[in-house]
Amino acid sequence: MSESSRASGLPKAGRVLVTLAAAGIAGVCLALARDIVAPFALAVVVAIVVYPIRVALVRHGAASWLATTAMVALAWAILVALAVLLILAIAHFVATLSEYAPQIEEAKGGVDVALDSLGLPPEAAAAATAGLSPAALGQVRVEAATSIVGVVVAIGFVFAYLLFMAADSAHFAGLSSRFAATHARVLGQLSDYAVAVRRYLLVNAVFGAIVATLDGLVLAALGVPAPLTWAILAFVTNFIPNIGFVIGLVPPVLLALLTDGWQTALIVAAAYCVINVVLQTLVQPRFISSAVSLSLTLTFASVVLWTFVVGPIGAILAVPLTLFVRMLLLGLDSDARFGRWITGDRRDDFTPPG
Repeated sequence: MSESSRASGLPKAGRVLVTLAAAGIAGVCLALARDIVAPFALAVVVAIVVYPIRVALVRHGAASWLATTAMVALAWAILVALAVLLILAIAHFVATLSEYAPQIEEAKGGVDVALDSLGLPPEAAAAATAGLSPAALGQVRVEAATSIVGVVVAIGFVFAYLLFMAADSAHFAGLSSRFAATHARVLGQLSDYAVAVRRYLLVNAVFGAIVATLDGLVLAALGVPAPLTWAILAFVTNFIPNIGFVIGLVPPVLLALLTDGWQTALIVAAAYCVINVVLQTLVQPRFISSAVSLSLTLTFASVVLWTFVVGPIGAILAVPLTLFVRMLLLGLDSDARFGRWITGDRRDDFTPPG
């Protein structure tokens, strides 16, 4: 038994239960404060991504205030670009619902007839097609407008967080040299975490751009309306591990069904599946695994967990948040080699307890 275990006064099983209980309480608190936590988490991730530009500018002789300003400007530019893409996609989706309302109503009638021919009770048929009713579509428009307002408000919070984080970054610049002798392991874990987050986002951005381009070309060739919008959606949803492409698949398939029949819808679905299965299932995970050392099972579970805890943004930040929790629970504990290996960290650069 290690010194830390003896000092705790609890057997290992007891410490595990205490840790799980504390994690459960923390999860409930995060869920209750999700409107604050989600923008803060996004701001931290964006700050990690853009921080190297500050380091590079200072290294080349730029003034600290100039390097901080460049860091803030780049972070804000990334956020504005993401916000614009999301708002355009939501707005275009709402406009599409209005434009194709007659076709949607006609499709609802066709589905009702088909379900009736199968012998389903009228109540069951009505429940199955309730989402295609004018009232349901109107509710979708209202929720979409609310989502746009929510995006704008959240981005405003992130802007403020980033401004303060950038200002504080000047004070943290000398952290490594000041505490290298006393907190080497903590500083090393923080550095590894930042590098892993940057690599993860870079890999997702590259593969997202490839997937979005291919999806957009397929949609344009098939004549599906607004291929650029759905390509943008494919790029954004690529940051949601495992299930993101399903979210990006639904709108273009529905549009293809409404405008050109089930044959085109089937082709769109097949093309999306081929592109995403080849790239996101066979190729991308190899790069992700080497970048973050996280198992595929844990990656998928993290999407569900963090979406439940902090809302939709949790799906996009699932991997960075999971990496942070793993660092806190396992990365700083020299006795947790087994736990790190189980989660997907196969590195063997930790000294086993003596």
